[in-house]
Amino acid sequence: MSYQRIPLDAFAVTFGQTTELSSVTLGGKIVNVSDEFFAAAFHLLLVEPAPSLKGQFGPNGALYSAWESRRHNPTFDWCIIRLGTTGTIVGFDIDTSHFNGNEAPEVSVDALLAPDSDSDSDPDLTTATWTEILPKVPLGPSSQHLFKIPDTTHFNYVKLNMYPDGGIARFRVYGHVAPVQPADDAVPFDLAHVFAGGRVVYTSDQHFGVGSNLILPGRGKDMGDGWETKRSRQKGHKDWAIIQLGAAGRLEVAEIDTAHFKGNFPESCELHGCYMAGGDVPQSDSKQWVPILSRVKLGPHRRHCFQLETNPEDVFSHVKVTIYPDGGIKRVKIIGTRGMAGPGAAAVVSREGLVDTEHVSAGDAGRIDHGVTKAKVIPVLPLTPEAFAPYGQVIQAYGDHAAAPPGTKITPANGGTASKFHKLALLHSSYPEDAGATSGLSVYRCQPVAVANGRVRLSVLERHPYTNQAFVPMGGGGVEGDEAIREPGRRYLVVVALNGRDDGPDLKSVRAFVASGGQGVVYETGVWHQPMTVLDKEMDFTCVETQIGNGERADCEVVEVEVEIELEIAK
Repeated sequence: MSYQRIPLDAFAVTFGQTTELSSVTLGGKIVNVSDEFFAAAFHLLLVEPAPSLKGQFGPNGALYSAWESRRHNPTFDWCIIRLGTTGTIVGFDIDTSHFNGNEAPEVSVDALLAPDSDSDSDPDLTTATWTEILPKVPLGPSSQHLFKIPDTTHFNYVKLNMYPDGGIARFRVYGHVAPVQPADDAVPFDLAHVFAGGRVVYTSDQHFGVGSNLILPGRGKDMGDGWETKRSRQKGHKDWAIIQLGAAGRLEVAEIDTAHFKGNFPESCELHGCYMAGGDVPQSDSKQWVPILSRVKLGPHRRHCFQLETNPEDVFSHVKVTIYPDGGIKRVKIIGTRGMAGPGAAAVVSREGLVDTEHVSAGDAGRIDHGVTKAKVIPVLPLTPEAFAPYGQVIQAYGDHAAAPPGTKITPANGGTASKFHKLALLHSSYPEDAGATSGLSVYRCQPVAVANGRVRLSVLERHPYTNQAFVPMGGGGVEGDEAIREPGRRYLVVVALNGRDDGPDLKSVRAFVASGGQGVVYETGVWHQPMTVLDKEMDFTCVETQIGNGERADCEVVEVEVEIELEIAK
């Protein structure tokens, strides 16, 4: 097997677009080892560089963040590693940091493709037939050694052999993931996910955290396993990361997760997409990038879900995530379905699906009617203050005060037994002075809506032209004899639309959210919204509103939606 030594300064060029298949963040693990007397083999796969533990000793001798075996092995020591996912292998990083005089003098690497097992335990591979993919190579003391090999076939286990014994601090296997995707093209999945074959191919900056972290599974453990750029000092600065999707597809929803980024999350972000048949990537400022999510605010330490501004026929192969002005993001998910573009297509996108273009709105008769015959499906996404900002405010408390939206005033209250989140929304009323409108509290007892095949039909929208309106869940009762609901529902739908050019709801701006029983909402004045719609069980809401109270349109305008729009609730 041939190989090539790679200088450290060529790492980005050689391995920059590969995946670390052995990473613990992907699920890589040590499954067997011949000897780990001085230092346990699990250290080999740790994400962080090996620290120096010089001068520290344990019962067996000097401490190392590494794998170290006993002396005087007559043959060799070995360590079997299950890769985080099956893939092809193109190279290795074998690091002997802090070992000087006790480093492994030589190593080789074998690989194996073992059948998938339903068992949680790994098979016994000590007697398996392995394939050598890196021949015996010499190592030096306290050094990082990079080796490139020809692209292999698929493997899911590797065996690191060291001759005859000694220590290795870190071991990383680089390659390309064997994509795992649904067999059915109609099934939505995360097209950007590393296991689906997604790759972060370019970033503007990755000073504190590499871009490839964006598409890893899970939400990580701290800021260190996200993408974070350095602080910008120039006005109008922005950073970006380009993701090559695991398959070209039709995109529906994006999730931007700022977990653990509390004082250094981006102020806002936007998404662009393109389709490149040959796999080439356009320059970051190329006009081939089409907007698929207009610039939106981000908040600290939470998932943000956004419905993308695309048409069902639009197909994309790459997504560009742009953050303003800088900061950190933990994960990016791009949910959609697999779909191929037509022959010879260079960019299969249209701009007609964007909210700020041609719209459909209600006429004077209060009914919506146009030539669309196919039902439009709106995904129901988790309610967050940032996604809901164009339509109103979200009313909720935060256990971690650092996760509250920037600018939220929080003070101790009730002698230190409570936290007060001040003025999360203000009341507004623009009724004429002689209208006789008054502000007050009302209670709505709402019965659950019928859900068919995970969907709810949107049939009515209403708005309040002179006031905003708040709904706050009241919870359940527990005092004998009270009239509160004993076991109320825990979630409800929040469906909104902006006003169109002819003073009716713009149906292309319809967005749907699911709110928990711990969240209230405030609909801004004039925002179209579905009447309160609860799921699963009945719920009580306190409504804070200003109204005349005589049923006039000044209090509430209602239109019927004749276009078939269905709200799809995630399972």
